[in-house]
Amino acid sequence: MKPVKKKKTEEPELEPLCCCEYIDRNGEKNHMAACLCDCQDLDEGCDRWFTCKSVQPETCERIMDTISDRLRIPWLRGAKKINVSIVPPLVLLPVFLRVASWHFLLGVVVLTSLPVLALWYYYLTHRRKEQTLFFLSLGLFSLGYMYYVFLREVVPKGRVGPTRLAVLTCGLFLILFALYRAKKNPGYLSNPTSNDRSLSSCQIECLNKKGQEKTKGFLGADTLGSLNSRTVKDDLKSSSRMLAGSPAKVKEDWCAKCQLVRPARAWHCRICGICVRRMDHHCVCCVGESNHQAFILALLIFLLTSVYGVTLTLDTICRDRSIFTALFYCPGVYSNYSSALSFTCVWYSVIITAGMAYIFLIQLINISYNVTEREVQQALRQKTGRRLLWGLIVDTGRYNRGFLRNWHQFSTLGTRSLHHPAEDIV
Repeated sequence: MKPVKKKKTEEPELEPLCCCEYIDRNGEKNHMAACLCDCQDLDEGCDRWFTCKSVQPETCERIMDTISDRLRIPWLRGAKKINVSIVPPLVLLPVFLRVASWHFLLGVVVLTSLPVLALWYYYLTHRRKEQTLFFLSLGLFSLGYMYYVFLREVVPKGRVGPTRLAVLTCGLFLILFALYRAKKNPGYLSNPTSNDRSLSSCQIECLNKKGQEKTKGFLGADTLGSLNSRTVKDDLKSSSRMLAGSPAKVKEDWCAKCQLVRPARAWHCRICGICVRRMDHHCVCCVGESNHQAFILALLIFLLTSVYGVTLTLDTICRDRSIFTALFYCPGVYSNYSSALSFTCVWYSVIITAGMAYIFLIQLINISYNVTEREVQQALRQKTGRRLLWGLIVDTGRYNRGFLRNWHQFSTLGTRSLHHPAEDIV
């Protein structure tokens, strides 16, 4: 008897999507024109708002998920999804700055509320451990919009020559290049159970044999294979834990989420969801061993470029006055809308520059004492380490080798394949 060949069931081919069609989060085909249809959660939320009833947090999350899924732009072979966190800076920043340029009091209110709103949004997203592009979008759009206002309102007045404009433009491009370098891999740690380079092939073979001996007597090849793989995985995990050297530190250094033993000074980033070698902090990107230098360089170039742009603008709209005097006293600046908008953008740039200067100062202090921001926060919570200048300087004393050696170590971050033995596994 010849075996009967079963016909393969052919899966129906999906029709190609047009530029306005997309597959929604439920796996169904949808159209951008129907973005306001079937919004039960939104209808329920509006009804409760109109009747002055409280809205459940779960309902708000479902509404935001629906909005983020339906916010798309037409594209070839299907509409592309837009991250919701990118939109608010693009819309609100120009509106707020133009409203602030109408009157001095409006400027005070708007420029005071903007940092407060940004800090509130940072606290909200950091508390919920969510990845957001809000601050990256705010930073990049602020750079672009400030440069646009400078070209449109300041340069035509004739006080800024081609050389000064070229210097400012080069500074802008250098900021973007440094940010691009800072957004690269900060030093993610790989899972040793999936790609364990520390274990030799001979050790893995021994673990395989050990797993087979443990599962001897069980019937069924599938059961044997699954138990073997599970035993090998557990042995790999225990072997990676043994690499820590000190058993007392295994619990502290073991990351249950990444299933690996963290080297000294590495930490699990809650937002990125992965362990980072020598993690410092997470802002627009995760700052670790491999991109810390690029982050410092981006801050330095931004500060120099921003101060230079503010100086050129104040020298144009408030002539015959020093920069510091023009910043606080520039009579007649609100009589002209063009100069008022430029003056408002100057103060917005000053506020952002002051915040970045504070971050830059803290980074310089931490590098000088060879501590990371995460280690500083941990020392403040545990009340350990030496505090100087009202807590501005925190010296844990654990990795401090002196000012020059600390800066030499920072200058060689990410360039050495072998790390210092004292900072490998503790």
